[in-house]
Amino acid sequence: MKKRCWWPGEDALYQSYHDDEWGVPEYDSCALYEKLVLDGFQAGLSWITILRKRENFRKAFHQFEPQKIARYGAKDIDRLLQNDGIVRSRAKIEAAIKGAKLWLEIEDREPGGFRDLIWKHVDGKPVTNRFKTRGDVPAQTDMSVGLAKELKQRGFNFCGPVIVYAFAQATGMVNDHLTTCFRHAECAKQGKARH
Repeated sequence: MKKRCWWPGEDALYQSYHDDEWGVPEYDSCALYEKLVLDGFQAGLSWITILRKRENFRKAFHQFEPQKIARYGAKDIDRLLQNDGIVRSRAKIEAAIKGAKLWLEIEDREPGGFRDLIWKHVDGKPVTNRFKTRGDVPAQTDMSVGLAKELKQRGFNFCGPVIVYAFAQATGMVNDHLTTCFRHAECAKQGKARH
């Protein structure tokens, strides 16, 4: 039987997310935007709640295409607030729209776009941690404080250091699979493969 990190428990959806996605380095700017938005929606909730609603979010938010979301107006906000398949928070919906506009500006004006803005905080390559127990894994780090600060200065919302660290774990900026987990070595290898 495969030994996993503690957090997916016996939930099949959670296990699949842990086994296939969490900790895998993500370099696609659109996918990074989606994950940042979903982590923002998670604020105050558990990740499994968001994961169970992820397909509903994708349908409701035009597959997280920033070009489309940036054009959302009052009608779209009302449509989303009436959609019980997602988390209905006006502040979080408005943050997603504002984030899409900021994403477009960054993609348009900066070399490497949103991807490089995110990944420069780990010098462009995944950090492989060697945590042995659940208690070793931090809730935030100096890196996540720095990235959160930059995102906030640029106008993003729902991106404090704890949310940003969860985002970094999810997108493989940091490999926080426990050393006892079968995915630790696999994700470490994926991190090295690109460089």
